[in-house]
Amino acid sequence: MKINKNYDNLVPSYLFAEIAARTNAYIKANPDKRVIKLGIGDVTLPLAPVVIDALKKGADELGVKETFKGYPEYEGYDFAREAVAGYYQRNGVTVAPDEIFISDGAKSDTGNIGDIFGADNVVMVTDPVYPVYVDSNIMAGRKIVYASCTRENGFLAMPDDHVQADIIYLCSPNNPTGAAYNADQLKAWVDYANKNDAIILYDAAYEAFITDDCPRSIFAIDGARTCAIEFCSLSKTAGFTGTRCGYTVIPKELVRDGHNIHDLWYRREATKFNGVSYPVQCAAAAVFSDEGLAQIRESLNYYKENARIIASALDELGIYYTGGKNSPYIWLECPNGMGSWEFFDYLLRNAQVVGTPGEGFGKCGEGYFRLTSFGDRDNTIEAVERIKNLLK
Repeated sequence: MKINKNYDNLVPSYLFAEIAARTNAYIKANPDKRVIKLGIGDVTLPLAPVVIDALKKGADELGVKETFKGYPEYEGYDFAREAVAGYYQRNGVTVAPDEIFISDGAKSDTGNIGDIFGADNVVMVTDPVYPVYVDSNIMAGRKIVYASCTRENGFLAMPDDHVQADIIYLCSPNNPTGAAYNADQLKAWVDYANKNDAIILYDAAYEAFITDDCPRSIFAIDGARTCAIEFCSLSKTAGFTGTRCGYTVIPKELVRDGHNIHDLWYRREATKFNGVSYPVQCAAAAVFSDEGLAQIRESLNYYKENARIIASALDELGIYYTGGKNSPYIWLECPNGMGSWEFFDYLLRNAQVVGTPGEGFGKCGEGYFRLTSFGDRDNTIEAVERIKNLLK
């Protein structure tokens, strides 16, 4: 028996596991200190009332013979996919319900989508990068090339005609940097992908935070339907981090190497995935109702205000950052030339605030640090005051 030796090429610990280990060690050694966590991007507000009502109703229906449901459809129930398609239509984008796959979250699908692609494809990721994109392809043994995102390019890498890639991961608004592509920039990526017979894997998990005219979907860009797959999640849009639901959109006309990509993904899902539970899909559909969208907007505005509070403090301190606008994340330059993990330890020891070291997201993340706006308001305000007192 042999194991997959590609796992030997992974970093020993997943980024957020390392953060948790260091934080827990500090708390154990300093039980009198109150630590505020602005590191992992988990939400803190409860699910919207309309979502809870739909979740309960769906569960109640499972207790009645006439409305009981067994295995869900692999691609999701019609009512859930129609609700997602209606949401796209509200945002001026046409996506058919039968092009949508309901999933248990964008993390799962962005990691699993590689199952339908050959191991000899070259993968391009932007650096800094959400670790799942890299780790899942290392596990598969694929070659990875990096497009550098730096302060000079506003942390928005653009395609290079001298670099050939078959699979391209883009995340906009970006995790971790908070930077968002405009329509012209996304059009350049779409043109590159179509020219090079590549596929863009577009993570739109944070589209609900966009407040300006940046596209909320790759399919708002002409030509994207022949080169892109889009992933989205209700984790941050509607607080489903513990409920687990998202969706993936694969246009019917997307074809590569003589194969229809939509059909390949359906075949993969039918083999490895038994779908999302009925009550959760009922809750997800409720998110996209008029009442649901109004209620989740309140939570989104709460987090956006947290982001404004953090960004305002950084402005006051004269610290460079991206994000905060169009994004729940603030990506800041570590003060006084500190390294990412150095600043992590310094902030934890001296202000009892936890963030995420940029180095954990890639080489271009060294010297930067991510803070999240998903915390409690009072904790966010207190954390900001602690940071200001430490750094001013």
